[in-house]
Amino acid sequence: FNLRKRLYAPTGRINDIDGTPLPFVGCPTAAAPYFLFVSLETLPLSQTLSNIAKHFEEAAKVLEAFNTEETLLKIEKAGKLMVEALKNEGKIISCGNGGSMCDAMHFAEELSGRYRLDRKPLAAVSISDPSHISCVANDYGYDAVFERYVEAFAKKGDVLLAISTSGNSKNILKAIDKAIEKGAFVVGLTGKDGGKMKELCTVEVRAPHSDYADRAQEIHIKVIHSLIDYIENELGLV
Repeated sequence: FNLRKRLYAPTGRINDIDGTPLPFVGCPTAAAPYFLFVSLETLPLSQTLSNIAKHFEEAAKVLEAFNTEETLLKIEKAGKLMVEALKNEGKIISCGNGGSMCDAMHFAEELSGRYRLDRKPLAAVSISDPSHISCVANDYGYDAVFERYVEAFAKKGDVLLAISTSGNSKNILKAIDKAIEKGAFVVGLTGKDGGKMKELCTVEVRAPHSDYADRAQEIHIKVIHSLIDYIENELGLV
């Protein structure tokens, strides 16, 4: 059988890709019903590919809308701030909530660790230590988890990479305020209309408006990789 063109499904028939019935396979018991080969062509597209395809079609449209000279210049400006911080023995601190925390961690680990090619580690850290977060959340509230870290570690000339798809996360806004107070620059990755972050960030890079956070997060990870590549090249490390 050509397995690439068939699906396993609990049905009463087995059809080849042209609809020709094939012999039954499986174990005919109540606990383990027949699992039979069914032709993809016999299933409506809406049940197989259309929902999957929709994700990629939407993502392509959002990326196309994002890929403008104005946006690229903002990313370059953000990259320059980060390069200067690292050249002056400073660091980049990143933070976000949920999926944006994962993006913040992704950014930091590919600078302190490795992106594509071997080179020296770079000073970047995400605010993602569970003991710090649980301690501060317990004693001061969750809105303070990033602010306290920035207060402890940020110095003048450092960069805070603040990520929020809404631009309005309270703990991110408090971290931004503290970074500015400490003399650090702020690069914000946002979505929707930029929220309150758009007025606070040194550089704001905004994903095109979408109804859900996932489209913005997909743009953010592209920005993150482009920033890492920019930093490596401007520092002459690759």
